[in-house]
Amino acid sequence: MSDTLVTVVAIGLAAILMFVFPLMTMSDRTDDISQLTVETATTEFVDQIRTTGKITPSEYDKFRQNIASTGNTYNIEMQVQVLDENPGKKTTQTAKDKIGENEYYSVYTSQIEEVLDKNKSYILKEGDLVSVSVKNTNQTLAQQLKNFFYTVIGNDTYTIAASHGGIVQATGK
Repeated sequence: MSDTLVTVVAIGLAAILMFVFPLMTMSDRTDDISQLTVETATTEFVDQIRTTGKITPSEYDKFRQNIASTGNTYNIEMQVQVLDENPGKKTTQTAKDKIGENEYYSVYTSQIEEVLDKNKSYILKEGDLVSVSVKNTNQTLAQQLKNFFYTVIGNDTYTIAASHGGIVQATGK
């Protein structure tokens, strides 16, 4: 009787080692590849915005397709801080090139997408700040397996995320 119990435990342990552990390892590697893909796509997208000075509908769609190719769903958050050339100061020494006198107002994802949905480019000017943040919204296979075995991942967590930003270097036309 005890030999049968040991045999059943040994078979169960062997099954875990032969199937579950490699599955967890491969799903972690898939998340790593997805992370790298999203980071690269986000960096390229923001750098393209910074050098051209505009966000085009085609480039935004291309960016969304690139990150969606990982098989996950993502929340994309964009923020453009527009340099206000007329901050309303009534002094004789006001110049937009002086440090400390520049004022920015923010434009967010929904406002940018309204312009892009009309098939128009969102135009920026030199000195504006742009940042893009991407986070996955679905649970990956690695997250589900870790949830099952460890129960350490909550509902609010994400494993794939990237953000990039910088100063626009050219005025869009």
